[in-house]
Amino acid sequence: MSYVKLTRDQLAARIAKDIHDGAYVNLGIGMPTLVANHLPAGREIILQSENGILGMGPAPTSDAEDFDLINAGKQPVTLLRGGSYFHSADSFAMMRAGHLDIAVLGAFQVAANGDLANWHTGGKDDIPAVGGAMDLAVGAKQTWVMMEHLTRSGESKLVERCTYPLTGVGCVSRIYTDLAVIDVTAQGFKLVECVAGLSLAELNSLSNVSIAP
Repeated sequence: MSYVKLTRDQLAARIAKDIHDGAYVNLGIGMPTLVANHLPAGREIILQSENGILGMGPAPTSDAEDFDLINAGKQPVTLLRGGSYFHSADSFAMMRAGHLDIAVLGAFQVAANGDLANWHTGGKDDIPAVGGAMDLAVGAKQTWVMMEHLTRSGESKLVERCTYPLTGVGCVSRIYTDLAVIDVTAQGFKLVECVAGLSLAELNSLSNVSIAP
């Protein structure tokens, strides 16, 4: 196999490319926050944070960090002109009422039927971290997943059925990994694109699950 995985920033830029003009988007804790740094110029995309921010910009430079203005992951953020911050109850009302076009979330597992597991691996020493992921997963019009394709031990995060506690049922519509972009359809996983040099057969062997062309 002669392919190179996408870096996290390359993956974030790939996701940003697909966000349509005028979209209201929540970027989940962790890798998805990188998407804010790669939004296409000339496209108005309004970023929301579940702790009560609308209109976030890219990450601040180190000399411009303000820890009174943070996202849900406690990272300092910037606020674009016209942006606002408000009570988290209003933010969750926004999420639950279907006002977000896209939620980009990380994941431990995604099943072929679109089930999402991203808050707990079930390990006795792991710290559960539900946050607002359940609200986002079912409240957004589209739920996209951003994740590395394999675990550190080389296991696929794409599975036939999730073995970890679920965040949402049948909620994922598209998956972006460092190896491929994959849609979740009624028939299961469907390939959109692979990284250069990686064939579908090779991707399937790494995934240990069927991905259709």
